[in-house]
Amino acid sequence: MTIQNAVFILLAFMTLVPAALVVTVKNVFHGALFLVLSLTGVAGLFAMIGADFLFVAQILVYAGDILILLLFVVLLSGSPKDWATRSVNEQWMPAIVVSAAFTALLAVLLKALPASPAVPSAAPTTSALGFLLLRDMLVPFEAVSLVLLASLVGAVHFSSKKGDR
Repeated sequence: MTIQNAVFILLAFMTLVPAALVVTVKNVFHGALFLVLSLTGVAGLFAMIGADFLFVAQILVYAGDILILLLFVVLLSGSPKDWATRSVNEQWMPAIVVSAAFTALLAVLLKALPASPAVPSAAPTTSALGFLLLRDMLVPFEAVSLVLLASLVGAVHFSSKKGDR
């Protein structure tokens, strides 16, 4: 076993085990912490395949910003006794059956695919992506940022009480 295989297996466990714990633990706060660990494992997998931009975006956007927002929502939503709700409902058995069938279907489809050619060595992609976003795609990039700003303003407007408007 090479060091790359060992690191891949470690990162796979670091991704899958906390992901399973996210949906099985009773405490919402602990679930959020397990989600941070799982998303960090995904970032490590991105780093292994040489996707430097996705690695940094995964750490900054998902494991950082979105989880901080989620933790603020959890912490501001009530007392710690409210966090201990069971996240499994009466539909857990059909969900396991559907998940197993989907996994089996994916396994059959993946076996039917032809073998992939050798993977070329990883090369940095961040500079090319930066040039693309800030030269050729500047107008669509800014248009998307305006749409996101409008949705944020709309969310604030619709979440305010009638007396606050």
